[in-house]
Amino acid sequence: MTDKKETRPNKRKVREGMVVSVAMDKTAVVETSDRVRHPRYNKIVRRKSRLYVHDQNNELREGDRVRIQETRPLSKLKRWRLVEVTEKVR
Repeated sequence: MTDKKETRPNKRKVREGMVVSVAMDKTAVVETSDRVRHPRYNKIVRRKSRLYVHDQNNELREGDRVRIQETRPLSKLKRWRLVEVTEKVR
């Protein structure tokens, strides 16, 4: 069986987004957007979701672009952790 289905070594989801809030301690809110085609009207629609991210060192600032990864539940709403900061805000 050489035609094995290729999968990521880690099955956790990875998303990229922008930090929109850092008001909480060790937590940031990251907004990600997906472009999907509307099932009836076939128009491209942008869908946004706000994800709560664990930021251990409080290093994030509003406007940073980040890569986050799914993880075990860390609190009532936090299900994501910071992987890397791809672009710092000036």
